[in-house]
Amino acid sequence: MPRVAAPRDRWATKIGLVFALAGNAIGLGNFLRFPVQAVRNGGGAFMIPYLLALVLIGIPLMWVECAIGRKGGAQGHGHTAGMLTTLWHHPLARAIGVFGIFIPFCVSLYYIYITSWTLAFAFFSLTGRYFGLASRAEMGDFVKGFQGVVTTDYFSGIGTAYFFNCVTLLFTLFILAGGIAKGIERLAKVAIPLLFVLGIGLAVRVLTFGTPDPGRPDWNVAAGLGYVWNPRFDRLSDASIWLAAAGQIFFTLSVGWGIIHTYTSYLCQDDDVALTGLATASLNEFAEVVLGGTIAIPAAVAFFGLAGTQEIANGGAFDLGFQSLPLVFQRIPLGHIVGAAWFLLLFLAGITSAVAIVQPAVALLQEGWGIPRGRAVSLVGIAVFLLGQPVIFFNGHGFLDELDFWVGAFALVLFGFLEVMIFSWVYGAEKGWADIVRGAAITPPRIFVTVVKYLTPTFLGVVLFAWAYQEVPAKLRMEGVAPADMPYVIAARLMLVALFLGMTWLAFRAARAQGR
Repeated sequence: MPRVAAPRDRWATKIGLVFALAGNAIGLGNFLRFPVQAVRNGGGAFMIPYLLALVLIGIPLMWVECAIGRKGGAQGHGHTAGMLTTLWHHPLARAIGVFGIFIPFCVSLYYIYITSWTLAFAFFSLTGRYFGLASRAEMGDFVKGFQGVVTTDYFSGIGTAYFFNCVTLLFTLFILAGGIAKGIERLAKVAIPLLFVLGIGLAVRVLTFGTPDPGRPDWNVAAGLGYVWNPRFDRLSDASIWLAAAGQIFFTLSVGWGIIHTYTSYLCQDDDVALTGLATASLNEFAEVVLGGTIAIPAAVAFFGLAGTQEIANGGAFDLGFQSLPLVFQRIPLGHIVGAAWFLLLFLAGITSAVAIVQPAVALLQEGWGIPRGRAVSLVGIAVFLLGQPVIFFNGHGFLDELDFWVGAFALVLFGFLEVMIFSWVYGAEKGWADIVRGAAITPPRIFVTVVKYLTPTFLGVVLFAWAYQEVPAKLRMEGVAPADMPYVIAARLMLVALFLGMTWLAFRAARAQGR
């Protein structure tokens, strides 16, 4: 006998929804990943394909996912496994939709852990724990010791990192247990304005650095800004830059994750999604391009020079934010406060995204299996805690990196490509257009129909093919993986396969129980 669906949660206010969607999109990638990608890929050379990807992929997919979410929510679906069946009545649609639960859940296994680092380093800044470390090598040892990757004199073990991870996970679950309006929306209304206040304050402070070392006149803020914003057309033939730009758009706007679908499923059928999607994308781009591009890169160039900043960015995704900027904070007045503000900014960006990436799995249990929200949050929280243990303890063996490649990079593009094909070619771009403009506060340009039907899937298809050709074979062969780390990499892959199969079973079993 089909289950009777309980009344669904709703957003309390329009601004609360926009802040929640912005909180989902604005994450660690805006302030850590974007600067590193820009530096690695030629600064101004990166910005050209980045802006094209925003127009051809980011904004169109934002509108598509908002429309799918609202349509699915009207039929009682809070996750993409159910939503895509409203566009295409075929079991394959449900199987593809599982990606929208699988991807964010798997990302949560390491994203919450990384977010906890920012909370810990905010504390370390206030207390001056890392002050006195004078080189990047010393800061690198400090970070690795904190993570338990290597044994150092700074930490006795992984206990400190483990404590902050537990605190961050518990806070995430506490917010989720409050529900949509009383939990997620309340957090967003506080965190997002505070994030922008901190970001603008930090950007202004960085712009006043000028030329810290008169003996090195080329080490200055203007050189950092120029590197990001001066266009370079000579490198546009490099396919890797286009792949990096497309990947950053997916990561930063959270398209292809299944989260936007879930958040907009709590809208009413005639609520606007056109202006909501555009406002969300605009807030995210301001945070990423204006604030993220003004804080980390110019600060690093002013104190380490352009060549030094490039070396730092090539060293790892977190070296710029966790190793180099703490050294900068030690050289400026009130560095304890500025450092704490930087890491608090990162924590606010991370925690609003952490809440978002866990919600689709909660929605599957709550609406698909009829489990009360509090219990659903507890079950998902236990799963995140247990499955996150290998990420914490095997971080030095490539476990986290393996999850991030397959789920946080490749699967995003794959799911984005498949969903836009279903929306534009199976459901129909014209019907999709009608869904997007229904109740719209603004009318997107009519050319959107052509863009989402031809240009977006073509762009995504090329990126997916190029990625599969250039990156996947070497990854499958585990090139560059030390023999001692191979068992951990294989274990990460087996865990991903098991999780996808398990979530597929949960989604199909829930649909059968609901009579769908």
